[in-house]
Amino acid sequence: MATTDDGRPLTFVEEVRSAVTTRAALLVIGVLGLMVAFITSYAGAFHHPEPDRVPLAVVAPAQVRGELVRKLDRLPGAPLDPSPAASEADARRRIGDRTRDAALLVDPHGTTDRLLVASGGGASLAQAVEAVVTAAEKQQGRTVRAEDVIPADPGDGRSLSSFYLVVGWCVGGYLCAAILAISAGARPANRPRAVIRLAALALYAIAAGLAGALVVGPVLGALPGSLFGLWGLGALTVFAVGATTLAFQGLLGIIGIGLAILVIVVFGNPSAGGAYPYPLLPPFWRAIGPALPPGAGTWAARSIAYFGGRALTGPLLVLSAWAVGGALVTVVLATLHRTADDRAGGGPTGDAGSLPA
Repeated sequence: MATTDDGRPLTFVEEVRSAVTTRAALLVIGVLGLMVAFITSYAGAFHHPEPDRVPLAVVAPAQVRGELVRKLDRLPGAPLDPSPAASEADARRRIGDRTRDAALLVDPHGTTDRLLVASGGGASLAQAVEAVVTAAEKQQGRTVRAEDVIPADPGDGRSLSSFYLVVGWCVGGYLCAAILAISAGARPANRPRAVIRLAALALYAIAAGLAGALVVGPVLGALPGSLFGLWGLGALTVFAVGATTLAFQGLLGIIGIGLAILVIVVFGNPSAGGAYPYPLLPPFWRAIGPALPPGAGTWAARSIAYFGGRALTGPLLVLSAWAVGGALVTVVLATLHRTADDRAGGGPTGDAGSLPA
């Protein structure tokens, strides 16, 4: 039985306090909160996917086009966001530049219309649009035949490879940053050390981007598209997530790792548009997804793989903002931390009377 310094046996409460420190208890409570948030976020995003305002181009004779667009726009639950297109070529162009997810081509001489979809942008979305349009056409005594104009690659099951690739890059980014930070203390002690860690992260990001692109491309044949394009996207994604993690750690210490997991994994992954593209997600997840690294990365990876690199500007700006912002915050916090140590009398070594952590 454990005893105190004076030989008195420890009480049960004292045993508990010696076994589980207050800091450990708080961290365990934080982990519990992350777990609950994880379950809530994933279940909330995925438990009831349904189309909501899916952008749809409508090609029809002028005399019926306006009325058809209004009828599709007024379907119960507003699953579609229809807009007229001048021709089939115009509709295909809009699908190709990712401003529309599908297109309905009305045959003025028959009762069978065509629906153009793009499973490369998400198989679940293509199927959902087909189901909605088929039901709407049936009510009008018409049928519809789906045509996949930008199909997912045979090796890309349900067009999920882009999502899994980006998730892997994100995991690598925050794990690398966490290792760099906690290997010598959770807070960088000075600006040079912060810059060195960011430089190490950048080198890792370049290697990780290439490794991921090689695995999904030449090795597995899971994703088409430019190898160099995916490599560049991967490097940017890994660095953005890693720099953000370093910034959180500089601000909150080891708790910053939990904050990074909350932002990237708990909120970022289910809202990324991977398993269910944005029009199938509930409003909250659909709103935050494009602004977070997993969502921006997944959209960009699909654009590179299937859409000729179109519609990349927004996602790349989002990733760049996380990368630059994370790096700047990391350096600024390290500088302020060092300045505070110097004012406290720590001198050039960082902490007073000790080497920097």
